[in-house]
Amino acid sequence: MSAAAADVATKVEKPPAIPRGWSRQRVLGYALVGLWIVLGIGMIVYLVEAWNSELFQKYAPGYISGLGVTLTLVAVSIGLGAVLSVPVAYARMSRNRTLSSFAYAYVYFFRGTPLLTQVFLIYYGVGSFRPALEAVGLWGFFREAWYCAIFSFTLNTAAYQAEILRGAIESVPRGQWEGAASLGLHKLQTMWKIILPQALIVALRPYGNEIILMIKGSAIVALITVYDLMGITKLTYSRTFDFQSYVWAAIIYLIIVETLRHAVEWIERRITIHLQR
Repeated sequence: MSAAAADVATKVEKPPAIPRGWSRQRVLGYALVGLWIVLGIGMIVYLVEAWNSELFQKYAPGYISGLGVTLTLVAVSIGLGAVLSVPVAYARMSRNRTLSSFAYAYVYFFRGTPLLTQVFLIYYGVGSFRPALEAVGLWGFFREAWYCAIFSFTLNTAAYQAEILRGAIESVPRGQWEGAASLGLHKLQTMWKIILPQALIVALRPYGNEIILMIKGSAIVALITVYDLMGITKLTYSRTFDFQSYVWAAIIYLIIVETLRHAVEWIERRITIHLQR
C-alpha cells in the first residue's frame, strides 16, 4: 500500500460503535413505563375495593343520560360546523380581499380564544341584552344553556374545520385543476369529483382530531348548567363525595376517544386501500 493510500485510510471515519448496555434514556423510559403500569394497577385495585353496587344502580342511569347529552351536543355541533365551514373556507380562499378578510378575522378569533371564553361570551354576554333579544324574538334561544352551548360549539368547530378543509384543498396539486379543465369539466364538477375526494383523504385525520377535541372540550358546558357527562359527574360527586365518580367519567371519556381513534384509522385504511402496495 502506498503512503498516500495509507494516509487516506487513516482519515476515513469509522462507524460509531453499537451502544451496549443500559443507557440513561433507556433506563428513564423503562422507569416511566413501569410507573404508568403501577399507577394503572393501583387505579384498578382502588376501583375494585371502592366498588359500591348501590351507588352504581342509583347513579348509572344519570351517567348514561349525560353521555347521551354529550354525544348529541358534539354530533349536532360538528354537523352544523361542517356546513358552516364550507362557505368560510371558500371565503378564505377567495380573491375578494373584503370577503377573505372577514373570514380570516372569524377564524382568527375562534381559533385564538379559549372555547370556555366563547361559551361564556354567548351565554352570559349575549344573554345580558334581554330587551334587544326579546324585540327580535331571539330571547327564547339565548336564555337556554343548551342552545347557547350548541351555538358556541358550532362557531368554534366551524373555524377549525374551515382551516382543515382549506388546507386539504390547497394540498391537492394545481395540475389536477388544469387536467380537469383540459377535459372540459366545470369547476364545480372538478371540485366535487376530483379535488374533494383527494382533499378528504388528507383532511380525515385532522377531522378526527377535531371531533376528539370537541368530545373532551364538551365537558365545559357543565359550567353553564348543561347536564352532560361531566355535569352529571359533578352532581354525583356533590351528593356522594366519592372520588370514583370522576374516575368513571374519565374512563368513559377515554373509551369514547379510543373508539373514535380506531374508527378514523379504519376509515383511513378503507379509503386509501388503492395506495397500499
